[in-house]
Amino acid sequence: MDLSPPEHGPDARIDLADGLTLRAYEGEADLPEYVRVVDESVEHLRPWMPWVAAHRPETAATYLAGRAELWARGEQYSYAVVLDGAMVGSCGLYRLDDTPDGAIEIGYWLHPSVTGRGLATRAARALVEQAFRLPGVTAVEIVHDVANHASAAVPSRLGFDGGLRRPHEPTAPAETGEDRVWRLERG
Repeated sequence: MDLSPPEHGPDARIDLADGLTLRAYEGEADLPEYVRVVDESVEHLRPWMPWVAAHRPETAATYLAGRAELWARGEQYSYAVVLDGAMVGSCGLYRLDDTPDGAIEIGYWLHPSVTGRGLATRAARALVEQAFRLPGVTAVEIVHDVANHASAAVPSRLGFDGGLRRPHEPTAPAETGEDRVWRLERG
């Protein structure tokens, strides 16, 4: 499987300090560890992540199997968050139907045993750097439900402007129906 980035694309592996690495998923090879990490994180993720309700080994296999193709097409760049050699979460760059032209979004989640240690902030900072290497990207956004205060801490620490709010249809149990859109412009 060739995970080399498209011309001007993000790095497939980002080694950060203190044992933290972001690396492109390796398909089926990552399946057992990915399933374990999500299984152990279900209660932590369920309030905010609608996909958790459908989590099963089969859906995880389908998810991981599609990562390389989406990467190759330049549509989504999904990374395993690895700490000291063990997968502890996921993050990525992507565009949704409502992502404005010129922007790309960052998403992230972590196993509950590693939250509160700055890992999501460090991962998001690295993804911001990668995003601005992509052609046509002039802004990076992080979008979350207004009640998800843990997710809000990351863009706040990174200097994003969090002034935009917009309604959305709740899809996870704790969602209020209002998103907070954080935005960071290039430069």
